Parts: sequence; C-alpha cells; structure tokens
Amino acid sequence: MRPIHAFMNGVSRLNDFIGRWVAILVFAMFVLLLLEVFMRYVMASPTAWTNELTQLLFGVYAVMAGGYVMVHRGHVNVDLLYSHLSRRAQAGVDIFTSIIFFIFMGAVLYFGTDMALESIRGLETSYSAWNPPIWPAKTAIPVAALLLLLQGVVKLLEDIMIALNLEPPVRHTDVKSHDNNPEAL
Repeated sequence: MRPIHAFMNGVSRLNDFIGRWVAILVFAMFVLLLLEVFMRYVMASPTAWTNELTQLLFGVYAVMAGGYVMVHRGHVNVDLLYSHLSRRAQAGVDIFTSIIFFIFMGAVLYFGTDMALESIRGLETSYSAWNPPIWPAKTAIPVAALLLLLQGVVKLLEDIMIALNLEPPVRHTDVKSHDNNPEAL
C-alpha cells in the first residue's frame, strides 16, 4: 500500500507545485494589461504585442490550473443529493462518474497531443502583426491534460479506498490546511 500512497502524494504535490507557479502568470498578465493601458492612453502609442501575449499566457494559465484545482477540491459540483450521502456512498458515486471524466480527459489528451505535435512540427505562429510562436501554448494542453488525468487517478484511488472502508493517505495539502487552522483537527 505504501507505493500507492507515495504515488498519490507525489502526483498531488506535483500538481500543487505547478499550480502555485502557474498562478504567478496572473501577475504577469496584470502588468502586461497595465502596460498596454499606459501605452495606449498616456503615451498614445499602443503596442502590437501585449494583448496577444496576455491571451497566450491566460490560455496556459487556464489549462495548467486544472490539476491544482482538483488537488484542492475546487471544481464545481452539483450536490443536491450528493451532499446528503455518507462518505462511502459519495465515493461510490464518484467512482461511477469517474468513467465520464476518464473518457473526456483521454480524448483531450489524445487530440491535444495530436494538435500540439502538428503545431510543433510546423513551428506554428499566430499570423498576426506581432506573429509570436503559439506552439508552446498549444503544448501546454496535453501536458495539462496528463497532469489532470493523473490527479483523476489519485482521486479514483482515494474513492476506492473510502468505498472499501480503508483510510486514504493524508494529502500534503490537508496537512497544510490543518497547520493553518487548528480547529480543523
């Protein structure tokens, strides 16, 4: 059981680490948009590149955040009935619905990889006035899909353990939240 717990904690730590670093892109986007406003309205000389770069950074930010959000249980749930179920029953529902998740993420990984490889082979650019390479942003799609898929495996393993009345490993994110909130213990 120890290797499974190590795998689960390793994937969760990786997604947490990547999510924290990707969050810094918000500040870069903020600075770029402020720069564009300053250049456009104060200097009367708008740039040709800040809006497009901000869009590329936002695309990377949006797709790379999925694994982090799943680690921290931040995805939206419709829980009219779900919240009234026992923990084991919730795990059973999650196991059943994970089939849809894995089909969807498998398709995103497959088609995203195909799209990214085609973009890399052609060194695809945006064909705008600035014309930046967009293949790095497209490469983020299959990378993010793989990270989210791995986090989905971790969630499935946790659900199976709960359904079988086994205790899943304490996630490092749970430990951190307990350290910050003594009442959570």
